[in-house]
Amino acid sequence: MTFDTAFAPARSFSSAHDFIATENEFGATNYKPLDVVLSRGEGVWVWDVEGNRYLDCLSGYSAVNQGHCHPKIREAMVEQAGKLTLTSRAFRNDQLAPFFEELCKLTRSHRVLPMNTGAEAVETAIKIVRKWGYTVKGVPQDKAEIIVFDKNFHGRTTTVVSFSTDETAREGFGPFTPGFKIIPFGDIKALEDAVTPNTVAVLMEPIQGEAGVIIPPPGYVKAARELCTREKIVFILDEIQTGLGRTGKLLAEEHEGVESDMTLLGKGLSGGFYPVSAVLSTSRIMGVLKPGEHGSTFGGNPLACAVARAALRVVTEEGMVENSAAMGAYFSEGLRAINSHVVKEIRGRGLMMAIELHPDAGGARRYCAALKHRGILCKDTKEHTIRVSPPLIIKRAEVDQALVKFAAVLA
Repeated sequence: MTFDTAFAPARSFSSAHDFIATENEFGATNYKPLDVVLSRGEGVWVWDVEGNRYLDCLSGYSAVNQGHCHPKIREAMVEQAGKLTLTSRAFRNDQLAPFFEELCKLTRSHRVLPMNTGAEAVETAIKIVRKWGYTVKGVPQDKAEIIVFDKNFHGRTTTVVSFSTDETAREGFGPFTPGFKIIPFGDIKALEDAVTPNTVAVLMEPIQGEAGVIIPPPGYVKAARELCTREKIVFILDEIQTGLGRTGKLLAEEHEGVESDMTLLGKGLSGGFYPVSAVLSTSRIMGVLKPGEHGSTFGGNPLACAVARAALRVVTEEGMVENSAAMGAYFSEGLRAINSHVVKEIRGRGLMMAIELHPDAGGARRYCAALKHRGILCKDTKEHTIRVSPPLIIKRAEVDQALVKFAAVLA
């Protein structure tokens, strides 16, 4: 590879086509987005480079729960960016301690380990529970097992795709990390049978988002919690997508009245302004980590902490959790009322919804493209499912507008 040390400004872009063509020419081909080029966002709305307005029904996979460019989060980010952005954890900063305290009190946690992305939070959890298994539970070295579930999605790092059942995520990336046992999601007998003396953790999404908003049978999460307590296993809930109001509760675990041993947060933890994730747990479990055994240059930096503190404040103070519950019920009811021969099932909890189409409908992507032309941005997943997850600030009138357009496309 040769380098030209002179900086070359990007070419001028006069149309969406120019942006798309240049992205296709120079970018890696690991994404296949809808052909819309967004340039501005406010609340539930985004605009493309040609001035067309869309209702965002993906919310950055729930990273924009608080709405695009929420003014209070933006203010906190701008203010902190003018003071101090990064120290590394070699030193302390004045935003970290308040962030820890506020997040722990809000989620009834003992300890926080801050990271940047959701996948990093998952990797961190894996390391902690393995160390806990060896030092506390007495599992033989390098024999720790973690139980996971088919159709799971916890990220795309090499270790995480080692226990994915999505061949697109796995093919060509081996050899894979051992130590994981995959069982059917929603089958409590399969979970009981999978437990061995070497089981250190169960890692679960309380609702499987990428799989198509798959909600487990009633009582399943509670039964899994009870099993983990009985067998002295760490119960980990990946709430990176479901957490912070998306399902109509602050955390999805509340729907079954349980508390995990370890909760993973990300995405909405920063309101879409900055990568922030966190591992929440008890002192008993988190205490197995000693200085130097895990870390991150950017994890817990003052800019991230200031942004996350503002993001948490607006979720709670502006009633976004309650609005998610109310508008989610209203939106789901409206979708179910649409008379359509292509719809197989409507699933959802709060503002985390899915429209599953019959296989002979021709695939969900063509419907997402049709919705785009009517001003609605959604994402297809698992070929036949449309994910619908607008920001938690959506109003009834905006839901009504969306339902008219969903009806036009689906019917």
